[in-house]
Amino acid sequence: ASYEGELHGNSVRIITTVTGAVKTLCPCSKAISAYGAHNQRGQARVSASGTPPVELGALIEAIERSGSSPLYPLLKRADEKAVTEMAYENPVFVEDLVRNIALKLREKPGIEAFEVEAENFESIHAHNAHALLRYPNQ
Repeated sequence: ASYEGELHGNSVRIITTVTGAVKTLCPCSKAISAYGAHNQRGQARVSASGTPPVELGALIEAIERSGSSPLYPLLKRADEKAVTEMAYENPVFVEDLVRNIALKLREKPGIEAFEVEAENFESIHAHNAHALLRYPNQ
């Protein structure tokens, strides 16, 4: 997480940035498979400015609530089953992830501008998936 300040004449703009881990499940894989679908772990970075300055918690919450399911440092088998089934019922492409985060940020009062960037570390492809969204569109 970081804060960055910009001075424009007498005006100060504070940009709050946070990076968080996410879990997604591929909607395409789910749609074409008789059972199962591949999962990705990813990373989302959000930078936002507003009046007053945007709180880190608001950005973290938007990231954590936008993937296919939450991520956990440690799970028992029964918990692992519940998390993988939750993700299966909520498939999210990387483009969906940035859109989900952006929609949550648009609901937060005081946020004037933001950039959302996400990368999925693909589990079955030799490349990663990336998406970027800026508001307002610059």
